[in-house]
Amino acid sequence: MNKCIYNLAIFILGGCMSLSATVPGEVIFNNEKSDTARITDILTDAAAAVGRKDGNKRISYIGKKFIDTPYKAGVLDRNPKQEHLTINIDSLDCTTYVETVMALAYTIGEGRTSWRDFVYNLQRLRYVNGNVDGYASRLHYPSQWIVDNVYRGNFIEVTNVLPNSEYRVKTLDFMTQHRDKYPALADSATFAKMKNAETAYRNHRYPYIKSSKVTNKEVVKMLRDGDVVLITTKTPGLDVQHMGIIVKDNEIPYLMHASSAAGKVTVEKIPLGEYLRKNRTASGIRVLRLND
Repeated sequence: MNKCIYNLAIFILGGCMSLSATVPGEVIFNNEKSDTARITDILTDAAAAVGRKDGNKRISYIGKKFIDTPYKAGVLDRNPKQEHLTINIDSLDCTTYVETVMALAYTIGEGRTSWRDFVYNLQRLRYVNGNVDGYASRLHYPSQWIVDNVYRGNFIEVTNVLPNSEYRVKTLDFMTQHRDKYPALADSATFAKMKNAETAYRNHRYPYIKSSKVTNKEVVKMLRDGDVVLITTKTPGLDVQHMGIIVKDNEIPYLMHASSAAGKVTVEKIPLGEYLRKNRTASGIRVLRLND
C-alpha cells in the first residue's frame, strides 16, 4: 500500500474553544524553540507578501515555503496510548503538509501572526469540533475532516460546482477493518469509539471529478492556483489516498505535495491530469478552498 494511503488511513484528513485549550504543555513540537520561531517568520512574511484578502494566494505562497522539506509518515502517532496535538514542520506527510499550510493561511486571514494562533487553528482543523479527546477525536478520514470543518465554516468544498462533477457512495471503515495496522486500536475502548465514528460514514455520498475528466478544458480553467486537491481512491473502505495543493503554470494545474516517492515536498513535473492517469488506484479529485 502507498505510504500516504496508509498514513491517511491513520490520520485522515472550530466550535467555541478558548486559546487556553492549547497551552504549550499540551503540544508536542519536534523542536519547540526553532519551530515556533519559524512559524512566526512564515506568518509574518506571508502576511506582508500576500495579505489577508485571498485564501488561495496565501495557500499557494505558504505551500511553496515548505518545498524540499523531508517526507516522513506517521509523525502524529508517536504514542498510541495518548493523543496530543503534534506539530512537526521539519518533516511532513501529504496530510500534515496540507493542514499545516491551511492553518497558517487561515491564521493570516484572521489578521494574526503569532505561532500560538497557528497552534489554535491547527487544532481546530485536525479534531472533531476542534477538541482533543483521544485518538478517535482526530479527523482520520478526509470525508470526516471535510464535513466537520465545512460545518464549522473553516473551509468550503467546491467540487460539486466544478464541471463534470458527479457523486459516489462509499462506506468508510478501512481502519476498523484493518485494526492490526493501527496500534492505537488495540485498546478496546478506542476501537469502539473509532467504530462509532465510522458509523456516520456508512454509504457516505460525496462529490468528485473522475480522473479521466480532470483534463477537460472547463475543469482546468476553473481550478485555481492554491486549491487544495484530494485524490480519491478505489481502495475499499477509503475515500482519499493522497492530497496536495494545485499550482498553475501557464494555466495548467500541477500538484505540489509531500511525496513519498520523492522523499520531500515537491511540485510534480507532469500536469495533474497526467499524474492521475499514471496512478492506477486513483479514481478522481475533490477540491477545497479556505472560507474567506
